[in-house]
Amino acid sequence: MHKNHYKVKTYLESILADGTKLHWTLIDPDKQKPYEAGETAKLAEESGTDAFLVGGSTGVTLTKLYNTLNAIKKQTNVPVIIFPTSSKHISNKADAILFTTLLNSKNKKYIVDIQRDAVKGIYQYGLDVLPVGYIIIKPGMEAGKIGEADLIKRKDTDLAVDWALTAQYKGMEFIYLDAGSGAPKPVPKNMIGEVKKHMANDNYLIVGGGIRSAGTAKEIADAGADIIVTGTIIEKTEYVKPTLVEIISAVKE
Repeated sequence: MHKNHYKVKTYLESILADGTKLHWTLIDPDKQKPYEAGETAKLAEESGTDAFLVGGSTGVTLTKLYNTLNAIKKQTNVPVIIFPTSSKHISNKADAILFTTLLNSKNKKYIVDIQRDAVKGIYQYGLDVLPVGYIIIKPGMEAGKIGEADLIKRKDTDLAVDWALTAQYKGMEFIYLDAGSGAPKPVPKNMIGEVKKHMANDNYLIVGGGIRSAGTAKEIADAGADIIVTGTIIEKTEYVKPTLVEIISAVKE
């Protein structure tokens, strides 16, 4: 089923509402050819992933995005969600888009300007919108550099909670803590736990970056993450399916 059969936000929230954890697979259109992305997505769906995030910090053109989305949609049946870094990263080949506000950016561009420039395209294509308060934690990697983030130190849990509450009070229903794609370590467990403790019951916590094993994924889920995102692992291993099966099984235990 695709967007003609359900609204992505409603569909995801109906699963999350009963405490079920979700796994999302992040696919970067700049990291592989579209047909390879489609094949990887097929394996990820067979492994149990619940949705695809499609986007990247650098090198993503509209052509690459369109072709990658198209290839994924041809091979899979779970929601395909754009994870944009530019107002140009919009396509009718997706089901939904993360409408992200990079809260701890030092540049207004990533807080409101890109979003304002994107709204007409989102409206035109009828994409379902997932309002996300996006918070980047050290080391941040390329996402932190490109987004000019004032990175939150790994021990500064109070600041992470403050930003999460800011997102919540602004009406954002999803909060995304990201250590950055390829990060050597994930977001600290105690930070995840404190952020989750301060969130409303109908808001959901996404955590990504530095999650490469089933053990780490389970720790992140147990700490309070509702949605666990993995991406680099599918680029780094030739055993995509067995690795994802282990991670996804751990998330949903």
